[in-house]
Parts: sequence; C-alpha cells; structure tokens
Amino acid sequence: MKNILPFMKSDPLVNVVRLQGAITNSGSGLDDPSLAPVIEKAFRKGKPQAVALQINCPGGSPVQSSLIAARIQRLSAETEVPVYAFVEDVAASGGYWLACAADEIYVDQGSIVGSIGVISAGFGFQDAIERYGVERRVHTAGKSKSMLDPFKPLAPADVKRLKGWLEDLHGIFIDHVKARRGDKLADNPDLFTGEVFIGQKGVDQGLADGIEHLVPFMKAQFGDKVRFRRFGQRKSLLQRVGVRIVGDAIGSLEERAAYARFGL
Repeated sequence: MKNILPFMKSDPLVNVVRLQGAITNSGSGLDDPSLAPVIEKAFRKGKPQAVALQINCPGGSPVQSSLIAARIQRLSAETEVPVYAFVEDVAASGGYWLACAADEIYVDQGSIVGSIGVISAGFGFQDAIERYGVERRVHTAGKSKSMLDPFKPLAPADVKRLKGWLEDLHGIFIDHVKARRGDKLADNPDLFTGEVFIGQKGVDQGLADGIEHLVPFMKAQFGDKVRFRRFGQRKSLLQRVGVRIVGDAIGSLEERAAYARFGL
C-alpha cells in the first residue's frame, strides 16, 4: 500500500545485483553488454537508498572488468546512490576489480580477495601436429601477424611482447585499486603481486572494510524495514533446464578452472 499511495512514505529500498561467475568476452559469463540493463535498472528502479553488489567471481577479462566497474561508478555518480560490495567465496583478479567499483567492500571471514595481477595461459601444439604428420601452412602480411601461434615453437620476441602487454594491464589494474581504495591500502609490497588474502587478513591489508553480511549490514544502515529487490543476468531457456551447447560447456570448464585456482 505504501508503494501505491504517493503521500505515504515507503520503507527504504536496497537494490541488489548479483555478480556470479567468471568475467568473459564470449557472452557465456559476466560481461558489460549483458549486465548493462541489469545495472541500469538497479540504480534507477524504485529510488533505492543503496545498491548492493553480491560478488562471487574468480576474475576474467580485464577489459570487461573495467567496463562493468566503470558503468557502476558512473551510474552511482549520476544517481547519487552509494554502492556496497559483499564478497561471498571469492572476489579475485577481475572480481576484485568489480568490488572496487563500490564505495565500501565487505567480506565473509572465509572470503578470498585480491589477486591483483594479470595472467595469460595457453597451450603449445607444435609437437603434436608433427607427430601426426600435419603440415602447418600460414601466410601473413606483417611480421607480427602470426605471433603466439600455438602450432609454432614459442618465440622469445613474442614472449617479450606478451609480457609487455600484461605489465601494461597490470598497471591499469593497480591504478584502479589505488584510486578506489586510497589511503585504506596497507603499505605491503605483496599487495600487487597477485597474492590473495582471506577474510580478516584482507581487511587488515585495506582490501576490504570489514567482516559483514548483506542483510544484517543493510538493516543496521537503513532499519529493520528495509526492502530488497534483486537483479541478475537472464539465463536462456537451455541454461535454465540444464542443457548446454558445446560453447557453453567449454565456458563452464573455463569457469571451473578459474575457481579451482583458489581451491574452490
């Protein structure tokens, strides 16, 4: 009734966005195009007192991480709605990039946070195709066009170039964390090495603001009558009934591998 009659004051509203899974550029996980309408609604629907991010993310694409975080920060500034992040199992690498979009970050005592670094992984198949008598035929215009070809021996120049890219991305990540966390960060040389921290140790390093859970924290902030409206990515019919095409299956394996890096 309070929501229908304009002269009656509504109970405080907190809109909750769930960010679950790896950050991808393939459309099978968290990405900016699919999250854009979700995040937009969370900030603008129902005049919320705050937006809460529920994060359980082992990382992924640095560009998609940056785009999603920038969207959250931009909408928070436009609507003057504060953002709180609540980490579940893990907010590592790109997942921590997302957490830093919030004004404050809270963790469970067992949550994993950090992994402020950049990684590139792949496979080399040059011996495999040779063993089966397969001839690799590649023709290019441009000497760098065929770099990091998994069917050719790894060239030192390619490795050097790749490490340069990773260092550039790492620097962007570090700048984002420093800009968002500022003086809260501990003076620890291991903070930006890709190291991870659990629960209170993450708080001690300034990566989080405390040990808190979403509902009790929001009730303490806005009163026991606070309402919650939840937002998340829409799943396809095939995903809802548990059927996956090959691409989704591969994406699922990659996501499981990302979580496995943190023992999850």
